Amino acid sequence: MNNGRFAIALHILTLLDKAKGELLSSAYLAGSININSAMVRKELSNLREYGFVESKEGKNGGSILAISANEITLGEVYQSVRQLSLLGNQKNTPNPKCPVGKNINEHLNNLYNDTELVLIEQLSKQSLADFSKKFG
Repeated sequence: MNNGRFAIALHILTLLDKAKGELLSSAYLAGSININSAMVRKELSNLREYGFVESKEGKNGGSILAISANEITLGEVYQSVRQLSLLGNQKNTPNPKCPVGKNINEHLNNLYNDTELVLIEQLSKQSLADFSKKFG
């Protein structure tokens, strides 16, 4: 994953856990993360799709966790924001006549997938609640 979406999503979810059911506005979340509110709203939309958050629109609106932080694993959060392979993607087509080039992409894809599975397995051992406890 070559972007900051995991960090942003985890920051949002941790803030929502710490709020203990109080609605938090996208402006408040954006202020903590130090990013644009529109980016927060985009990520909140994604987190709603995955069932992690609920939002109420309007003047007194905001977002809360939809399920207990104990039920959300960091592996699930990672998978909800995953866009690219952790180690990147091969952008060119190697020479098919080369003994390495003809099979490199297949072997790289297997390596990347295996590596990402290890990451997801490790992240899945920790819940959002476990992570949130690190902040007092």
